Amino acid sequence: MHSSAVFLVEFGAIILGLGLLGRIAGRLRFSPIPLYLLAGLAFGEGGLLPLGASEEFVAIGAEIGVILLLLMLGLEYTATDLVTNLKTQYPAGLVDAALNALPGAAMALLLGWGPVAAVVLAGVTWISSSGVIAKVLGDLGRLGNRETPVVLSILVLEDLAMAVYLPIVTALLAGAGPAAGSVTLAIALGVAGLVLFVAVRYGRLISRFVSSDDPEKLLLVVLGLTLLVAGVAQQLQVSAAVGAFLVGIALSGEVAEGAHHLLSPLRDLFAAVFFVFFGLHTDPASIPPVLLPALALAVVTAGTKVATGYWAARRAGISAKGRWRAGGTLVARGEFSIVIAGLAVTAGIEPSLGPLATAYVLILVVLGPLTARWTEPVATRLTRRRRGTAAPADASSDRSADGPADAAADGSRQSRDGLLDPVGETH
Repeated sequence: MHSSAVFLVEFGAIILGLGLLGRIAGRLRFSPIPLYLLAGLAFGEGGLLPLGASEEFVAIGAEIGVILLLLMLGLEYTATDLVTNLKTQYPAGLVDAALNALPGAAMALLLGWGPVAAVVLAGVTWISSSGVIAKVLGDLGRLGNRETPVVLSILVLEDLAMAVYLPIVTALLAGAGPAAGSVTLAIALGVAGLVLFVAVRYGRLISRFVSSDDPEKLLLVVLGLTLLVAGVAQQLQVSAAVGAFLVGIALSGEVAEGAHHLLSPLRDLFAAVFFVFFGLHTDPASIPPVLLPALALAVVTAGTKVATGYWAARRAGISAKGRWRAGGTLVARGEFSIVIAGLAVTAGIEPSLGPLATAYVLILVVLGPLTARWTEPVATRLTRRRRGTAAPADASSDRSADGPADAAADGSRQSRDGLLDPVGETH
């Protein structure tokens, strides 16, 4: 068969398969990410039917997928949102980083992988999955709960931290020395600060320049600008993903909403391709040896995420049930953990890091929705048993304490409708 025909058959089969897996996940009401990863494992090295002709195109599609993931993330926040969250919620962000990054770093060092792998695995265990969490909040009807703004604030801070973390990882993986790494970090911080400043001061002008009543022109301008900035950022060793994220932040208002609507299908397509690509480069035979470390890491970091959410909600004045719900909601890991691990796999730092990250994400992306649903009831029951009071709580009292927030809090929620809209469940 002609090579182009083989390519079309292979790539068409991949897209069709992803669509069917997405349907299955939708009917089972959970994120399709683990199914996409399993599909990649099945058709990659050591899998059931390794791909050939379409692998190079899938690699390019995967890179575009990462860029679109970060662009869409940036579109969902304004620069003002980021600055406000940074000022008011930074203690929760620091606790989140300390409790959840350190276990990953410690595991890498215990396995003898070295300091660079430790920094990478710290990021894998640190960042929660915004897409899975957004879907869970919608499915459980918690969008208006009082603890939800706390959860969103932690996610915003994690996303903002990516703008600093990714350049550091990129420099380390490239083998840059302390001086070169410091320059790269300084450039990243300078660019991020400049973009935030320009977005706050001149965001309307930028959006007006990009704006167009014609959806086709808006799509082409936003997508072209994003790819251009991402390419320049990667050339500067800052990270293409960070460049795309900053483009998203710079756009606001109707332009951001329009771009979000137009780019969502593309994001869903290429993000799915990205997860398949990561699976393609992971040999299924390499997962069993790292399954126990991955399981241990999943158990530990599930607990640290619950502790993070509980502490942050307590600091915000949320009652006990809301604290447990906030903690359980944050457990899921997903797209960003795979993005970070993918950088290390591409750089060839540690062969076992990719399989461990795959197993780790598979465990927590399935466990996350369960902890979001059951952490609070289980914790409440255990607390009552310990106190010796089995009397049921008053439902109306609980709803007033932990249920849907007042108009002001609901308005804050509505300002982040993009984050709470689980398009493609991969964001």
